[in-house]
Amino acid sequence: MNYKQHVWSSLIAIVAIVFTTSVLKAQDRPEEKLGWKLGAQAYSFNRFTFAEAIAKVDSCKLKYIEAYPGQTIGGGIEGKMDFAMSKEKRAQVLQLLKDKGITLVAFGVVSADSPEAWRQLFEFAKAMGIKNINTEPKQEDLPLIGKLATEFKIKVSIHNHPNPTHYWSPEIVLNAIQLANSKYVGACADIGHWVRSGLDPIECLQKYKGHINHLHFKDLNEKSRDAHDVHWGTGVGNIKGVMQELKNQKFKGMLSAEYEYNWLANSVDIAASAENFRKLVKDLE
Repeated sequence: MNYKQHVWSSLIAIVAIVFTTSVLKAQDRPEEKLGWKLGAQAYSFNRFTFAEAIAKVDSCKLKYIEAYPGQTIGGGIEGKMDFAMSKEKRAQVLQLLKDKGITLVAFGVVSADSPEAWRQLFEFAKAMGIKNINTEPKQEDLPLIGKLATEFKIKVSIHNHPNPTHYWSPEIVLNAIQLANSKYVGACADIGHWVRSGLDPIECLQKYKGHINHLHFKDLNEKSRDAHDVHWGTGVGNIKGVMQELKNQKFKGMLSAEYEYNWLANSVDIAASAENFRKLVKDLE
């Protein structure tokens, strides 16, 4: 084989590998065809360090993570996940993520107590490559948040906890979005907390149309305040209907698995839920 033939042979082999890898990726993560980034909220692993959470996310065949404030970092790094962390510590955390091939997409649920702290939060998000900040802010902070979101071009999403917390109702969240007055400010829809509040998640998503930035994804065993997480598609949350509504709305963004049950071993539950999710994706109309 001459040099030119060798080069062509090598190029063909490389193209074949890239093509095969792309096909396997499409098969393994069919949701990405819809623009969905299926990942996990690190809070699911709050009995562990952030470094351990990254490894658990990877074990679930997920590639995206949402960090939360206050989790011990681990992995040989002192301190906790905090938007006030030093530049050096940020670099160390990013290296932890890179080593496992996990992308940090979102941070929350987080808030700040002064204009200076809010700006610091956005600066942290920019430095870490975070695309979305999930928050339940004070009403009076909303105009400032809107201005910062526009300035930094980072999405901010109002999250809902169950009734009687302030943002439990879609109408209250939509009003907050209007007060923020920025195209970057929308909603983080926690579908499980809607079920806990006695609301229909599909009806709530329809009210949010055009404003959904992010989701906290759950399925529950019953419609009550005391319900607990179950594998997606096996509970009362109408997961397939929720997914169909998101597809109908042409939603694009991250869905964070948030499994607040079986705390010490729930990576198995999240992996099973992700598998169920990917089977359902293929059945959507």
